[in-house]
Amino acid sequence: MNVRSTLGAASIVLAIAATMPAAAHDPGDVVTPHFEHAIPNIPGKTLTALIVDYPPGGTSAPHRHADSSFIFAYVLSGEIESKVNDGPTQIYRAGGSWYEPPAANHLISRNASKTQPAKLLAVFIADTDEKALTAPID
Repeated sequence: MNVRSTLGAASIVLAIAATMPAAAHDPGDVVTPHFEHAIPNIPGKTLTALIVDYPPGGTSAPHRHADSSFIFAYVLSGEIESKVNDGPTQIYRAGGSWYEPPAANHLISRNASKTQPAKLLAVFIADTDEKALTAPID
């Protein structure tokens, strides 16, 4: 990963952390940048991959995704409970996946287990100049 990508990924993580209330992190999620790169054949778009680690019982505060972001989520381990917009609340197990449309409201995102950790890969395709990929829902 080059310096520009590393700084960009770090900026995204800081933007996410800055927009999430403190309660979302106790017990919460740990977001780690994994990959970021401009999409060469789609000018103005960037692909960003984040790893989200949930401790047992961990949760993320309800949040809204950026207007430009299309998201693919893939459960790497454990079980994740999720609710996006008016869709049903679902539990996804390791190997399960879903997508979130632009400007989605992610109302529930948490580890479905109180005893085992869970890990999620979140892949965003968003406008390159998008400053914050998430914002808290009041």
